[in-house]
Amino acid sequence: MASGSIYVPRDEKFTGSSPQNLYLTFWMAGRKNRLRVRAAITAVGFLLGNLLAYRYGWANPFGFGLLTGLAAGGVDLLIAWRAHERTAVWRGKRRGEVRTGRLLRLTLRRYGYRVMDGRAVPGQASIDHLVIGPGGLWLIDNEAWGPDTVVARYGGRLFFDEKYGTTVAKGLISAGTALAQLLTKETGIEVTIAPVLALHGGRIEGRGGVVTGEGLAVAYPRKIAGLIRSEVVMELTEEQVELLARTAARVVPRMPVTRVT
Repeated sequence: MASGSIYVPRDEKFTGSSPQNLYLTFWMAGRKNRLRVRAAITAVGFLLGNLLAYRYGWANPFGFGLLTGLAAGGVDLLIAWRAHERTAVWRGKRRGEVRTGRLLRLTLRRYGYRVMDGRAVPGQASIDHLVIGPGGLWLIDNEAWGPDTVVARYGGRLFFDEKYGTTVAKGLISAGTALAQLLTKETGIEVTIAPVLALHGGRIEGRGGVVTGEGLAVAYPRKIAGLIRSEVVMELTEEQVELLARTAARVVPRMPVTRVT
């Protein structure tokens, strides 16, 4: 249908002059230039491969040059693809909480951590992930920002471009405090919960893709598991982890899953 599908609701991200629509427009407009640059990189790789083969007397200089040329072009393609895929959540192509949840389970379960997705803290905003393990507890939320957004710390404060970090994630920090009090009351274990914001899109100006400030850590999704394992919020025994996980499953209900039909 010219006006769109009757089965799929219109998404403002892809209409008019939204940032997502403009990004896709400019991305497609730059395709020819990217192909020209990739062809030039491939040609340079081919020439360098030939020269190296002749210089060191290797067999089949043409074949070696072809191999290095294809490798150089492939690296450029991979860089461009990764840059585009980093905006997938922001563009609505991927779900950030699904991606982050999979990464957490894949990398943390073997070390005794429990990962609980989609929880509603009573009286607070819902959270995407609750992680409980030997090194403590973490609340993790997902945020999607445009590719030009810069997250950095200046003078001890976090900034998302011109916005204060605590303003962006105040709901997550508040939910972490409320949940810590609730679990402490229910289990008798003095609980501290560290909030983490998983950033999809944007650029973090911090060592190793992580920046912290004002009681909040902001990290790329692939870096969060390493952050959790390297920083001990509180030391917990296996029995305490089990008790906290069972209690959290009871007092923090799972958010209902919404399906589009």
